[in-house]
Amino acid sequence: MAKQILLIDDDALLRRSLAFNLQQAGYETRTAANAEDGLASADQQKPDLILLDINLPGMDGLDALKKLRNQMHIPVIMLTARRRELDEVLGLELGADDYVTKPFDFSVLLAHVKAVLRRSQFRENSSDLSTDIVEIGNLRIDSAAHTAIFKGRELDLSPREFELLFTLARSTPQVLSTDEILTRVWGAEFIGQPQVVYVHIRWLREKLEDVPNRPKRILTVRGVGYKYQPEKLSI
Repeated sequence: MAKQILLIDDDALLRRSLAFNLQQAGYETRTAANAEDGLASADQQKPDLILLDINLPGMDGLDALKKLRNQMHIPVIMLTARRRELDEVLGLELGADDYVTKPFDFSVLLAHVKAVLRRSQFRENSSDLSTDIVEIGNLRIDSAAHTAIFKGRELDLSPREFELLFTLARSTPQVLSTDEILTRVWGAEFIGQPQVVYVHIRWLREKLEDVPNRPKRILTVRGVGYKYQPEKLSI
């Protein structure tokens, strides 16, 4: 069965061109000219992937991404013509799966589409990731319920933050290299983009550490990578 892609972009010419090319590549494609119509379409019939422009009339793409994160678990690739650094940080924090910067060749976009769909399918088919519960020190992660409880409170984590914390915690006491983390959490095609890991490590430390600049739980092992160090519970 063909994968379904929802394209949300206010550029009519781009919508027609991308929809045609995606259909030629074997994907069922629906389009929307604004975020409101796109969210309604996704709610009516859940797509396998959403291509979401950031610069939309009315509700912009980042606000739409927030709603998608809160309401539906659908992979999202952001399309942006704005300054990449700002959009990347904001989008990653909100849970975007990938980025393509305009203007782009269709072959580049298609490669990103295939990679994100492949990662999404892997997560769906991975039984150990869907059933594991990790309890270590003051941290309890239930991957099936998608909850992380730390010191009795539930952490508010983006999908990537959750996967990163889960990967580090279930690997304790092993140290994971940046490339290992990228492969397990983002996919091997992200190798060579270590800044993605650095940003998410910083965000996790802000949510877990008493003093984020002096971490005691998410540790950097210089020249090797990162590991999760559980606290010793007093008996």
